[in-house]
Amino acid sequence: MKYLALGDSYTIGELVEAKDNFPNQIVSIVNKQDIQLVLDKIIAVTGWTTGELNEAIEKEKPPNNYDWVTLLIGVNNQYRGQDIKLYEQELYNLLAQSILFANGRASRVIVLSIPDWGMTPFNTKRDVTKTSKDIDAYNAIKKKWAEHFGCPFIDITPLTRQYAKDEAYLTEDKLHLTGTMYKLWAEKAAKIITDNS
Repeated sequence: MKYLALGDSYTIGELVEAKDNFPNQIVSIVNKQDIQLVLDKIIAVTGWTTGELNEAIEKEKPPNNYDWVTLLIGVNNQYRGQDIKLYEQELYNLLAQSILFANGRASRVIVLSIPDWGMTPFNTKRDVTKTSKDIDAYNAIKKKWAEHFGCPFIDITPLTRQYAKDEAYLTEDKLHLTGTMYKLWAEKAAKIITDNS
């Protein structure tokens, strides 16, 4: 089975080895269940917003023959203070396209919530409570449209809050996450894949 991962720094695994990012860990877990899954492509760059991911997809033009797609995007919209209505429009477009990439099967597009970066030691300038509320608002929109389309939704935000100050889950920049955190996400996604393969 072919797998396409769409997103930003949390998808490529900024500051961790490629094998430790969550898409590669999904593949590793699934393959151990005697289900053949190949990570065919990652379209993700650190700092991307929904708009930039849309632009990249337009250039890359992925085929519509993927068995699974993951989508994790939006943290940089919030970080840059972009209009949440613009985020919603661009996210809707990304979800619709992701379903096309999965050959029209919404149940094969796994949507992950936005991590709460505001609670990490990296955040020394912004109000933690406001940042968390903003991220909750973004995630509510993401969950709403995932459910509207019929895409599985994984809420990984509570995990990022639970371990926000734990160095085992943070890279040296005190913002991005380690393979230890990505493994928790990968296990949730891998269960969806193994249960439906």
